[in-house]
Amino acid sequence: MELTSTWFLVTLLVVTALAVLAALLLWNRIPGPGWVRWPARVLMIGLCQLTAICVVATWINGSYGLYSSWNDLLGPDTTQDAGAMTGPAVGRARFTQNGDGTQTTFFRGSHAKLAGQVTVWTPPEYSAPGADRTRFPVLMLLHGHPGTPRTWIDLGDMPGALAQLVELGAAHPFIVVIPEIYPGGVNTDCSNTPQRRIADWLALDVPDLVARNFRTLPAPGGWGLMGVSTGGFCAVKLPLQYPKAFRAGAALDPDPLTGDPEVLADRTLRERNSPMWLVEHAKKADIGLFLATSAQDKDSPPPQLEAFARAAKGSGVRVKTLVRPAGGHNFQTWTGMYPDALGWLSTELTPPGAGRPAGASLPERFRSATGDTPR
Repeated sequence: MELTSTWFLVTLLVVTALAVLAALLLWNRIPGPGWVRWPARVLMIGLCQLTAICVVATWINGSYGLYSSWNDLLGPDTTQDAGAMTGPAVGRARFTQNGDGTQTTFFRGSHAKLAGQVTVWTPPEYSAPGADRTRFPVLMLLHGHPGTPRTWIDLGDMPGALAQLVELGAAHPFIVVIPEIYPGGVNTDCSNTPQRRIADWLALDVPDLVARNFRTLPAPGGWGLMGVSTGGFCAVKLPLQYPKAFRAGAALDPDPLTGDPEVLADRTLRERNSPMWLVEHAKKADIGLFLATSAQDKDSPPPQLEAFARAAKGSGVRVKTLVRPAGGHNFQTWTGMYPDALGWLSTELTPPGAGRPAGASLPERFRSATGDTPR
């Protein structure tokens, strides 16, 4: 049973209720002398408290997205970590259909030589009649730390929230790609280190995989990123480091943009992989960045967004910021930022349909988004 599933919380509530009921019914019915009855009663009280604490902890975890799986909570599986480094043969990928409409593969890239899970979702427009040669923009979602690709689905209401915005005409249909941002279980803030080339995994290997298996628009104009927390930090830095791979990045409550000494202890390595240093040294590039936070978020304070926007002046990098008046460092806040972030990304990235053969028409439901008219 998944840590973040509703059934797990319901089960804990039932167990808590049964523990309280058992304590009430058995309190005066425990046989034996006092030295037996009183320890038994203490155990019953302790069981009631333990189950109640588990209920509260599970509810808090579900609300704030602290841990998305048992592996996140209990620590990574060392067997899985070893597999993430050896993995399948380079370049080989077999997608498995999931019950929620997503497809998942365990893939080993040729550039970084790392292997990890990649989840892909195609919008309804992708398989609509008449769209068999239509190419789509790609939105890569980057989870936080701790987290997994499932965090976006279980806690972030993606890609469902995107589909709703597309229905309202507030965003383009995207192919959604959700990769592991630290394959092998070691977080490097999406940076290349002497031990792990995670930036290459995200900017070279994962795009190669998706482009080979799906009808994607060419990079960089059709490729963008959206991340939360640590993933937000990565969504800012990767377009700056790989402008030929990504046109735009949207960061929701990004981690400190100067880097985290606890993640990259080497000062030079940390500095050269920080968004602040990268934007200060950016060459003229066609890149757009959207940074959002809330006034109450101490992990991603508004002043760092202002400092980044000032540093970007004169670099050619387009920066848009959003500061909401309230909200914490959690998916309850981030889902409220989706309309602004996804709407902005839809203006930065090429809409579906570009590159299709002459005479091919788009499905009626998203012709207006691309400016096409019936032929």
